[in-house]
This record gives sequence, structure tokens and C-alpha cells, in this order.
Amino acid sequence: MIRLLPRRTVRLRLTVLYGVLFLLSGVVLLAITSGIVIGQSSVSRAPGPAAPQTALSRAQARIQQLQAQLQGQAIHGVSHQLLVGSAFALGVMTVVSAGLGWIVAGRVLRPLQEMTAAARRISADSLHERLAMPGPGDELKDLADTIDGLLARLEGAFEAQRRFVANASHELRTPLTTIRASLDVAAAKPEPAAPQLIEFASRVRGELDRIDELLAGLLALARAQHGVLPGRATLSLGDLAGSSLDLRADGIAARHLTVIREGSGLPLVTGSEPLLRRMVDNVIDNAIGHNHDGGWIRVAAGRADGLARLVVETGGPVLDQRQVDQLGQPFRRLGADRTGSGGGAGLGLSIVAAIAEVHGGALELRARPAGGLRVAIALPGAAGVTGTTDGPDPALHAGALA
Repeated sequence: MIRLLPRRTVRLRLTVLYGVLFLLSGVVLLAITSGIVIGQSSVSRAPGPAAPQTALSRAQARIQQLQAQLQGQAIHGVSHQLLVGSAFALGVMTVVSAGLGWIVAGRVLRPLQEMTAAARRISADSLHERLAMPGPGDELKDLADTIDGLLARLEGAFEAQRRFVANASHELRTPLTTIRASLDVAAAKPEPAAPQLIEFASRVRGELDRIDELLAGLLALARAQHGVLPGRATLSLGDLAGSSLDLRADGIAARHLTVIREGSGLPLVTGSEPLLRRMVDNVIDNAIGHNHDGGWIRVAAGRADGLARLVVETGGPVLDQRQVDQLGQPFRRLGADRTGSGGGAGLGLSIVAAIAEVHGGALELRARPAGGLRVAIALPGAAGVTGTTDGPDPALHAGALA
């Protein structure tokens, strides 16, 4: 929708306020001036005291009456010209005052504009910056100091989270490693172990693996949300998807899934290689785990609308789009109809969304009208890449597989 009216900024409102106040004060001043002129004209035309009616007095009275009429007409003409000239001058000065008000409002609001620009520049990676607004100790200075204090508290909170991310891997995985080693030692004793003990050790080892996977997912999510990008490189989304599918060939074959690879072009992206691999692996794992035996997976990689895109679709029952929209948040899963044998902690797609966002891209989740889920990742293409197609790739927009 095209905006017909200018944006109602504070500067515009102040300018209009200045202009309206000047116009009202000018109108009041003109009204007072006109009232004084009219009052003086009425006093000058007021008749004098009655005199004896002689021929000479009547002639003099007539002369005075004619003089009063001429004087009244002159005063009326002068007052009319004065009123017209004053109204014209008021209009001109109103325009001038509006222009001056615009300039003055801009100078008054300039500190706010500087604070807004500085606040927009500051992100999670530059919380050490401060507004440091100079000037007298007025309301604007107090506002800038308050924002600086808020940034200081945010910086402390982010630093505490970063320290947790740095220490959590060692502090949380050490007990898991100790428990797993104790189980291995107990199971490796020379004397034969009871079947119940072996089954119990297997179940505990499986739960430890799930906890370790959950911990790895939480750490990956935390790193992505904090913009930690280790190992930057230029990679192909198509190659990453192909490698991920090859590594999971046994799982795909075990569930009798049909994999359809489509797409043309070479969608190169620049970013953290470990995080990008984790992003693609999570999408492929989600497609395999949340599928039914004998189902299908469609993977398409290419460029469309100037972006590198990876689309992964799966079949299945018709899903509710409102529930699908929640899958990009941590610990959100659909019902048991999509859980199958690959139920997880609900972190996979939230990690994908965080990694895509930290790389300047986005994750799009759509429930397919024919049933199943469509996962689309769009990332900025690598700079200086040639030989790629910038037009829309039909394989990236098709979603009508039965």
C-alpha cells in the first residue's frame, strides 16, 4: 500500500504545533488591533452636545457631520487595508514560522536521532559500545545515561551466558562420560553378568546417548543464538545435503524411504562449516525420523531470487499450519502421528532456525496441502560467486509431489 500522507514523526508534530500556536497568537493580535481601531472610529463619529438651532450653527453642524463622515470613511479604509495587510503578513509569517519550527525541532531532536542510530548499531556482539551522549544534564542526557546503564546490564547477562556456553560442555559431559565408563567396566567383567544387568546397562547407555545428544543440541543452539561462528568457509548446500544423505543411507534403507534429489545450480554460501553442517544434518534427520516406513523425501538445492536455498519435503498426513509454525521454537514437536521411531527432544528445527538467522537467512516451515511438511532454508549466497542461476528454480518452488 502506497503511503499518501507523510509519516507522523515527532519533528512533524512539533512543527505543526509551532505553526498553529503562531497562527492563533497572530489571529488574537489582529482581533485586538481591529477592536481598538473600530473603537476609536466609533468615538470619533460620536455626536457632540446639542447647540441652539441657528442658521450658522446648523451650517457648522452640517460641516462637522461631513467631516466626521469623511474621517470615518478614511479610518475604515485604513483599517481595512491594515487588516488585509496584516492577514497577508500573518500568512507569510506562519509559513516562515513553520519552516523555522522544522529547523528548530530538528536541532532539538538531533540527540534523539543520534541515540536511535547508535542503539540500532549496537547488537549482541557490540554491547560494549555506549551512547555516551554529551551535553547538559537535561532530560535527553538522563535518557541516554539510562540506556547506557541498560546496555551495561545486558552486556553482563550476555557475558554470563557466553561463559556458560564455554563451560557447559566440559562440566556437563564429564559426569556422563564417567557413568558410561562405569557401565562399560561393569559389563566387561570376566564373570558372566546376569541378563537383567546387561539389559539394564543397555537401557542406561541408550539414555546416556540421548542426554549427550540433547546436551550437544543445547550447546549448538546456544552458540548459534549468540553468534559464535567457528570455522568459516564457503560451502555448497547441495554438497552438504548429499553428504548428509549418504551418511544416513542405512537409516533410509531400513525405513524403505525413497529419496528424490532435484535442483540445478550451485548454491554456495559462506559461514561456519560446523554450524552449517549441523543445520543440514538436522533437516535431513527430521525428514528421516518424522516419516513413515515406505515414505519419501524430496531434497532440492539451488538458487532462487538471489538466495541460496535448500528445500526438504516429506509426505505424510495433513498437518495444522498453526502447529507447524511452532516447530522453529525449542522443545516444540507435533503429535505422535509424526513422531514415529525418531522422536527427539524438539530441538532440531529450532537449531536450524537459529543457525539460519545468525547467517543472515531464514527458515520457512509449511504444511503441504497434500500432506507432510516442507522445510525451506534461504541463505545469502557467497560473495563473488559466478556461474550460478539467479532466476527462480522450479525445483525449489514445486511442492506438488503426491
